Amino acid sequence: MHRRQFHACLVGLAATTTLPAALAQANLPAALAQANLREGTDYRRLSKPAPVDTGPGQVEVLEFFAYSCIHCYRFEPLMTEWMRKLPKEVVVRRVPVGFNAAFEPMQRLYYTLEAMGRLGDLHEKAFKAVHEERERFNSLDAVAAWAAKQGLDRQTFTQTYQSFGVSGKVKRALQLQDAYEVDATPSLGIAGRFLVPGQAARTLVVADALIARVRQA
Repeated sequence: MHRRQFHACLVGLAATTTLPAALAQANLPAALAQANLREGTDYRRLSKPAPVDTGPGQVEVLEFFAYSCIHCYRFEPLMTEWMRKLPKEVVVRRVPVGFNAAFEPMQRLYYTLEAMGRLGDLHEKAFKAVHEERERFNSLDAVAAWAAKQGLDRQTFTQTYQSFGVSGKVKRALQLQDAYEVDATPSLGIAGRFLVPGQAARTLVVADALIARVRQA
């Protein structure tokens, strides 16, 4: 789990865990899950509202992550499965964090893949490259070399990586992580009001309950 000041090695998530299994283990139907939420433990209420980019009737969920975070890598299958089952009113966006300058190449990698329309097939591969193939995404040269291996044109990738659009998204990501008071990954921001720290599958149980709370308000 990445933190601002240090990288703490905590108990990993089970990659084979599913959300239904987590719900069964927790024995928490949606209404009961809301009743059992523990502010300060299961989630934090933001000291002031964070900006959201959704319209009326929608609930924005932000996943704060880093490609170098092993817990984010293990959380990704759970997050992907959960996203497939969400109602259309819930809008999920991923936000690559930048706790210090070393994170910027990974942030730019994410937004470059997004701009080139390749997140769908390369987002998971980027995680695997770091945690299984021991790639080090610590510079433009490193990420551009990896991208070229995936069949992307290196010149186009480099131009996009250095573009004003990608720079703007990196800046916005930093603003969002500060607004949500993110100090560790993975974390979920809910509707500009709450931050849910990464707690394996229970994170998604808590997120479901907070989303239901927001939609009922």
